[in-house]
Amino acid sequence: MSKEEQRQKNLERIKALRLMDDNFMNVCLDKNKEAAELILKIVLGREDLSVIEVNNQKEIDNLIGRGVVLDVLAIDTLGNNYDIEIQRSDSGAIPRRARFHSSIIDVNMLMKGESFSELCENYVIFINENDVLGMNKPVYVINRFIDGENVQFEDGSHIIYVNASMKSPDTPLGRLMSDFYCTNADQMNYKVLADIVRYYKETEEGVDKMCEIWEEVKNDVRIEVAMELIKDGDLSFEKIAKCSGLTIEQVRELAGNKSA
Repeated sequence: MSKEEQRQKNLERIKALRLMDDNFMNVCLDKNKEAAELILKIVLGREDLSVIEVNNQKEIDNLIGRGVVLDVLAIDTLGNNYDIEIQRSDSGAIPRRARFHSSIIDVNMLMKGESFSELCENYVIFINENDVLGMNKPVYVINRFIDGENVQFEDGSHIIYVNASMKSPDTPLGRLMSDFYCTNADQMNYKVLADIVRYYKETEEGVDKMCEIWEEVKNDVRIEVAMELIKDGDLSFEKIAKCSGLTIEQVRELAGNKSA
């Protein structure tokens, strides 16, 4: 396939992208404080929230066990952390995953010597394509309560499940979820989201960036496939190159054996 043919193929894919596609949402929200703030205000039903920092694909390591890569991590003026995750698969939003995300964010929030009382609020927000919890609600707010007392246990951790399948035009959240499914910026309700979607889909600069990102994502996938096959040790470098789409030289470099 020629470079021009590949570009045209990428352009068709870009046209079909929605904010409900996690890779596209990550790109649109990266460093975009205004867009992240809009989403958080609507999902949480709050106006007293000001975002000062947004990072996409935030990698948090765990020296002992498993780390995590967060879709979008936002921080407000009070130091509160907001993890926004797009989940199109129900299996990606199981409760214990939310618990893990919450705990690993907490572990990285305090510096050595700081008091536990300085730990800020922590919000893990799953925006799910389906009604994962099955109670036919647009949003689920999960906090800890003292058993039998109906009194909240004020530990500062919050888990939010958003049911993106509810796209009612009568509520701010419904209109927001409708925007998450739009492929056309002109049909979106919120200008801040429409503007960034239009930039990446309709301007030459934005489209070029998306094409570059697309190629990077595809290359990352090729490398992951090749590494798994190398680890298995069942195939020759030539066959691994064919399966992964990498060159033989790239496979040899990944294997740390350029002469093989």
